[in-house]
Amino acid sequence: MADLLQYVITGITVGLVYSLIALGFTLIWKSSSVANLALGQMVLICSWFTYSMLAQVGMPFWLGFICVVLFALALGWLMERIILRPLIGQPILSLVTVTLGVGFFLEGVVSFIWPQSVAALPKIFPETPIHIGSAVISQEYVWAAGISLLLFAMLTLFFKYHKMGVAMRATADDQQAVQACGIPVTRIFSLSWVLAIVLAAVGGVLMSSIGGITLGLVETGIKAFSVVILGGLDSFLGAMIAGPIIGLAENLGGGYLTSLTWPGVKEVIPFIIIIIVMFIKPYGLFGQERIERI
Repeated sequence: MADLLQYVITGITVGLVYSLIALGFTLIWKSSSVANLALGQMVLICSWFTYSMLAQVGMPFWLGFICVVLFALALGWLMERIILRPLIGQPILSLVTVTLGVGFFLEGVVSFIWPQSVAALPKIFPETPIHIGSAVISQEYVWAAGISLLLFAMLTLFFKYHKMGVAMRATADDQQAVQACGIPVTRIFSLSWVLAIVLAAVGGVLMSSIGGITLGLVETGIKAFSVVILGGLDSFLGAMIAGPIIGLAENLGGGYLTSLTWPGVKEVIPFIIIIIVMFIKPYGLFGQERIERI
């Protein structure tokens, strides 16, 4: 019973971080219809930058985190302005291919600047574990869940009440109508990329505090993609709900199926879910079904 409770709590927590990263994917898709396949590499490079600020430079966490956010802001702005904006109006396949190339480029940059393959962030959160029933949970999981939920609430308020958030929602529905109202759509695109990479950076810091920094963080972006597929490409609510489902399935499967199948079954479960969902509900649990005439 203790194992089950621990699997459930840690699975939901990790799933909330997946949701946080998946929201970045959804942001970009809704505003510009671009599938950002470099999301995992963005998580990776932001995690290594955090390591440099905290472990190598020796900054206190609050100052290092501010530097990481500024780095993510600059990276998102540069990617949208220099790489993707010139491709506006080009076929979707071209845009997707470019994001894939950007991902490999970022992975190469990481290997060049940080040749070590594994690192651990300095302790960010208190080390005293928390007892929930019969389960013993590290505080990293509790903080990760709390920070993710706080950011979900902040983003919800931003999209509902802030002028720019409302403009982003309108752009997702009808770009031409937004342009007719005098709102520069390119600014919306830039903001979407900037917010997406900031969310990836925060997700990377939270995941790194739990499991360290490895190349496996790239897979975190892929798992966030499975969250998007399950919840729906264009649904913020779907991303928030689907993340804990993926994290829970992954953790329970890894805990109970590993001894019955093979050691890597935990990593395969999100992709099995993707295949099942694509057969049953191609638009995801909360995605908008589009009917097009041929």
